[in-house]
Amino acid sequence: MSLTAALPMLEGVRIVDMTSVVFGPYATQILADFGADVVKVEAPSGDIFRYSSRSAKTRAMSAGHIALNRGKRSVVLDLKDDDDRAAMRSLIAESDVFIHNVRKSAIERLGFGYQESIALNEALIYVHCVGFGAGGPYEHLQAYDDVIQAATGTTSLLGRVDGDSAPRYFPSLIADKVAGLNAAYATLGAVIHKLRTGRGQHVEVPMFEAFANFMLKEHLADMAFDPPLGPACYARQIEPDRQPFPTANGHIVIVPYSLQSWDVVYEALGYSEFLDDEKFNTPRARVKNLEQLYKGLAERTPEKTSEAWCDILRPLNIPCMPVRDIDSILEDPHLQATGFFQRREHPTEGWHFEMREAASFSDWSAPERTPAPTLGEHSLDDVKRRG
Repeated sequence: MSLTAALPMLEGVRIVDMTSVVFGPYATQILADFGADVVKVEAPSGDIFRYSSRSAKTRAMSAGHIALNRGKRSVVLDLKDDDDRAAMRSLIAESDVFIHNVRKSAIERLGFGYQESIALNEALIYVHCVGFGAGGPYEHLQAYDDVIQAATGTTSLLGRVDGDSAPRYFPSLIADKVAGLNAAYATLGAVIHKLRTGRGQHVEVPMFEAFANFMLKEHLADMAFDPPLGPACYARQIEPDRQPFPTANGHIVIVPYSLQSWDVVYEALGYSEFLDDEKFNTPRARVKNLEQLYKGLAERTPEKTSEAWCDILRPLNIPCMPVRDIDSILEDPHLQATGFFQRREHPTEGWHFEMREAASFSDWSAPERTPAPTLGEHSLDDVKRRG
C-alpha cells in the first residue's frame, strides 16, 4: 500500500458535531469514516438516539447510536454553563467545520449562531442541518422523518399502490438518511472550496428540500411540464400489481425493464403469445397494460421455487432476486463475501456487527475506526492532545 493510501482522506479536518438523532450523525459518520476528526458535543443527557433501542446492554448505548457514531469522540458540554460555553468557543476556534441541527433562534441564544461563530474562526465552515429551508413559511417549524414524509407526499404513495386513500409511512427513516447524505456531500464541497480559496462559508441543508428533490426525481412525472401533461407519480412505481411474485417456496422479484428483456421473460415463463400481441409489443403499450403483464407473471411463478427461477433467468441476463426477510440479512452470501458486515468488540457493549461504507477506493483504505463513544467518554484535554 502506498503512503497516500494509508493516510485518511480527510486527515487534519476537525469537525465539531452538535447534531443528534439520525440526519446529522449519519452525515458526520460518513466524514469520520473518511478520516475526519469528529468531536461529538452532547448535552449532559446525551443524544436522544442513544436511547432508541428496545433493549440495550448499557444505558445510552443503543444499536442506533453504535451504528451512527463510530470513529467519533464524545464530549459533554452544558452550553447554559459559562465555562462550558467558553470550552465550546475554544473548540470552534480550532476546527474546520461546525455542524449542528439546533434551530436558528435557539443556537443564537446560546451564542453560537453563524455570525458569532465566524467571529471566533473566520475560515469556519458552518453547516446548519434544518427541517425547512430559510425564506419559506415553514422555516421555523420542527421537522422529523414522519413530518417530512408527509410534507413531500411520500405517505400517500403506499395508499395509491394498495388502492385506498389511507396514508402510511415508509418503514425507514429514509428522509433523515437522504438528508444526511446531502449534508455529507455539501460539507465535502465546502471543504474542497476552502482548500481552493481559504474561505469558509455558511451551508444550510434542509431536510424537506433534500427529500423532496430525492422523491420527485421520478414522481413529479408529467407534472414537470408547464402546463402539466398528466398527473404526478411514475406509473410503474404505483402499479398495484407490481409486487414480488409468489413462488413455490416464497417470493421473487423479477425486473424485465427493456423491451428485449420483457420478450425474454415472455419466452421463459411460457407467454410467447405476448410477443405479437399489440397490447404488449411496444414500450408504450406495455406501460398502459402493466396490470395484465404483472398478473400474467404472478400466475406462472408459483410453479417453481425462487432459486429455480433465478437459475433460469440469470443466465438470460434478467435481474431477479429471492425476497429475503430482513431478520436473515446477516446471512446474505454477497454481503458476507464483500466484508460488508464487520464483527467488532465494543469496550462496553461486547461483540456487534458494523456496516462498512459502501464506497471503495483504489488508492486509499479506511483505517481502523474507534468504536462509538460512551456519553462523555472523552475530555477536552484528550481532544486537544489528539488534535
